[in-house]
Amino acid sequence: MDRLPEQTIARLPVYLRCLSQARSIGMRVINSLGIAQMAGTNAAQVRKDLSYLGELGTRGVGYDVGSLAEHISDVLGLETSRRVAIVGFGRLGRALVMYPGFDEHGFDFVAAFDADPARVRALPGGRSIDVRSIDNLETDLVKLRVEIVLLTTPAQVAQEMALRVAAGGVHAILNFAPVVLELPADVKVRPVDLASELQVLSFHLARMT
Repeated sequence: MDRLPEQTIARLPVYLRCLSQARSIGMRVINSLGIAQMAGTNAAQVRKDLSYLGELGTRGVGYDVGSLAEHISDVLGLETSRRVAIVGFGRLGRALVMYPGFDEHGFDFVAAFDADPARVRALPGGRSIDVRSIDNLETDLVKLRVEIVLLTTPAQVAQEMALRVAAGGVHAILNFAPVVLELPADVKVRPVDLASELQVLSFHLARMT
């Protein structure tokens, strides 16, 4: 399981979402073609990806929706809640906290950190989060047992903040800052560059006109 290709790992949450949709409409069994159509890929790719997880389906029948969803959840480490913090609590950070999908998948926001911890104490809809000073970032991350950090700081301070996050014992960072972070090998970083994604879409739009 440790040798799962990165591209396969990236597709597993998509398959899990498809299985959730299948379960919501009462499907108990689904084949690779059905998953592929929902995921926007092809059946051969689905079968190859799932083959890394073991012998899960029945030839000529398909996969048990509930069992496959549970197995993928286990592979993704979703069997237990993950403690999450946001570093940089501006507009993007506040919007991310409001997204209900994190709660549904077991990601528990335990704190936010900002240079101005007094500016945000409450959120719309009655939601709240403990907003703390960035001054005590390392020690607070340890005290709160944070496992994942969403880094939403300005680009010019992202590297510094990422190093401090790593010093606080966090080994997983979702980076929204448009910079490449240089961190120890035991810190896993997933970049989310919204501007770049929009530029890719602009490329395709330009060729439609």
